[in-house]
Amino acid sequence: MKRALFAWGGWDGHEPEQTTEKASAALAQAGFEVVVKDTMAAFDDVDEVKSFDLIVPCFTMAEISPTQWSAMSRAVRSGVGFAGWHGGAGDAFRTNTDYQFMVGGQWVAHPGGIVDYEVKLLSYTGDPIIEGIEDFKMRSEQYYMHVDPSNETLAVSILGHQDEAPWIKGCIMPAVWKRKYGEGRVFYSSLGHCASDFDVPEVLEILKRGMVWAAR
Repeated sequence: MKRALFAWGGWDGHEPEQTTEKASAALAQAGFEVVVKDTMAAFDDVDEVKSFDLIVPCFTMAEISPTQWSAMSRAVRSGVGFAGWHGGAGDAFRTNTDYQFMVGGQWVAHPGGIVDYEVKLLSYTGDPIIEGIEDFKMRSEQYYMHVDPSNETLAVSILGHQDEAPWIKGCIMPAVWKRKYGEGRVFYSSLGHCASDFDVPEVLEILKRGMVWAAR
């Protein structure tokens, strides 16, 4: 049985405990043994981190110590998978650019706050993470991110016209991607601002499949 380490903390506004609960339950239903911790200390010991097949941190903003980052990065480079969502992964450890290099992107804005938008699946890729899932609508934060060109994008959203940033109207923004980091697989979804976002079936299904794919 594959094992996954979930760890949560950071800014409470993204409901890290509640979103982690939903994500870890979905992965447990997929047959994984899940371990959930509520501390960055989960990444203190590199050998322990390497014992898992997948790590799923959820720490919007927050800080990671050099020892913890070393353990996380060495584990993923060695083949441990990494998966995350929204700000818990895409806006964590803002001062650590090496972490952003691993994830493949960094949040910079969500113009308009909570808005209506559509998630468009790039089904032509034939990727199993999104196979059979149709485009769907969201009412949530729509992330504007700086992204790595080496990502393999699986879904996008099109930025609408917000009074505060009209120059981004029509911009096609990657919303879900996968990539490699050393020997490890990395999966990221910008969806999942709060726990209720996971009540949208497609959001949770894409995350579950992405986590399964990323696991060693």
